[in-house]
Amino acid sequence: MQKVAFKGFGGLVAVVFSCMMLTSVFAAAPAKAEKAQPEVKTVAAAATQDKKFEVYTDKNAAGNHFIPSGWMGDYGDLKFSDQAESGIPGNTAIKIIYTAKKSQGQGWAGIYWQSSQNNWGTKDTGFDLSGLNKLVFKAKGEKGGEVITLVKVGGITNNATTGEKVPFADSTSVESGPIRLTKDWQEYSVNLVEKDLSYINGGLCIIFNADQAGAEQTVYLNDVAYVYDASLKKEEAATNFPFYVYADAGSLDNHFIPSGWMPNAATGKDIKLDQNWKNMPFSGDACIRVEYKDVSGNKWAGIYWQNPANNWGTVPKKGYNLQGATKLTFWARGDKGGEIINEFKVGGITNGDYPDSDSSSIVSVQLTSEWKKYEIDLRGKDLSYIIGGFCWATNLEVNDPNGIVFYIDDIKYEKD
Repeated sequence: MQKVAFKGFGGLVAVVFSCMMLTSVFAAAPAKAEKAQPEVKTVAAAATQDKKFEVYTDKNAAGNHFIPSGWMGDYGDLKFSDQAESGIPGNTAIKIIYTAKKSQGQGWAGIYWQSSQNNWGTKDTGFDLSGLNKLVFKAKGEKGGEVITLVKVGGITNNATTGEKVPFADSTSVESGPIRLTKDWQEYSVNLVEKDLSYINGGLCIIFNADQAGAEQTVYLNDVAYVYDASLKKEEAATNFPFYVYADAGSLDNHFIPSGWMPNAATGKDIKLDQNWKNMPFSGDACIRVEYKDVSGNKWAGIYWQNPANNWGTVPKKGYNLQGATKLTFWARGDKGGEIINEFKVGGITNGDYPDSDSSSIVSVQLTSEWKKYEIDLRGKDLSYIIGGFCWATNLEVNDPNGIVFYIDDIKYEKD
């Protein structure tokens, strides 16, 4: 099983491979072979006729398709079994333990079920699932309250290093979530009406986020399948405001991930970040605590909240459409008062082929020791594609050379 970790700071994306003696899945693709898939087409045709195409029903079931080989992010935080007890006599389930320890420093982890082992779009083994319109699955948590951040169909489309389209890309990319589980089996689904399912390599993807999980969690999956539902209607995309960057620690309303630590050399040295600081939050149970001290000698630092993690404009179709928002508001305070943040910002990631559509900021903000509300004006801005949901940056020259501590809470997009 090949495990892949994506990491990007200062615009760089590194790909880490854990299996020795294997050819990189992101290496240049070999000469394209003749595209002949009679067996795959036959299976897909039968699935369309039967209105069902199974991903997992039981350990070694003859109808199972796709392989859970695409491990990503903090893959060291994952433990996997496809033969756990389901609670139903004679039936097994998938069991995933996510420790949320950030073993590879990513803050998230996930698994792709792929059409062939470790196929990141370099092998022509995808399935034609045209005629089906929904992914259904059952899930539960060990205790209840566990969070699956994203459930995804397709999405293996671009080389993670270069951003170029892979030779055998998924024909669609659909995401659903987050989902907070109960301790009892519940059925969930992903709406695929009018989605192009003519070539699916990434049949299922499950992603966890350390901040939403909060601690180690165990989840179970079962009865995963593509089906046809004649009564299902197309989902209309809509953004509801307020749209939170940060509502509270582990909140399902949170969007964007604080993964863009700047500059690269400061990573893990100059900044300490705690998104679950419980001492004197502005609202809810927790707030964000940031400690900045110039250990690296770079004399400045900052963090971007990104979607997805470490996206510096290299990942397609990941920006949120926040048109309609007129402002981003947040509350902040300094530990002592007098701390200066050079810039609080929305958008502004201009690297790569898929950058933010616009930017706006406030500069030279001097914090007080009491909570104070701040606002970034977004009127007249193009918010149709936002991957950098929030950012702060400061430097040594305007602050105490021994470092500063400040707090942020209740970060959200609003409209008048």
